[in-house]
Amino acid sequence: MKRDFTQRFGFLVKEVGKLYVDEFDRLARERIGLTSAQCRLLGVLAMRGDEEPLSQAELAQRLDLTPMAVAGLCDRMAAAGWIRREPSATDRRVNKIHLQPSAEKALDAALSISDGLNARVMSVLSQPERAQLLVLLNKVRGSLIDITSGDAQKP
Repeated sequence: MKRDFTQRFGFLVKEVGKLYVDEFDRLARERIGLTSAQCRLLGVLAMRGDEEPLSQAELAQRLDLTPMAVAGLCDRMAAAGWIRREPSATDRRVNKIHLQPSAEKALDAALSISDGLNARVMSVLSQPERAQLLVLLNKVRGSLIDITSGDAQKP
């Protein structure tokens, strides 16, 4: 029996996310030579600013990747000069990951790619629809955060 999942929230969100990431990945590889995973890693590090740098294990958790995948990602990015590994002062088994100054231009380019893709993708919506979509997605996000933290009532 053929089923239609296009009206199911989880299916639709996952498919939209995959299509978006695939197109962003294609554009980022083509224009700046980075994958979407590499851009995400740079973004996570940039959000830290002057805070304590993240370890590879913390990066893996934030990126929802395995520690082994992040190790390989960090190997390639360190070799290319985008990041720097520094041994932790408190645990020699841990490397802290620092964003290199050269990565700022790559991150700006990635954000520009994202802005352009967002404009193209959202062009099918009016400005009020765009604003409403973001408001609604943030509401659902908040609900999911509550559910996963155990704060929401179970139905």
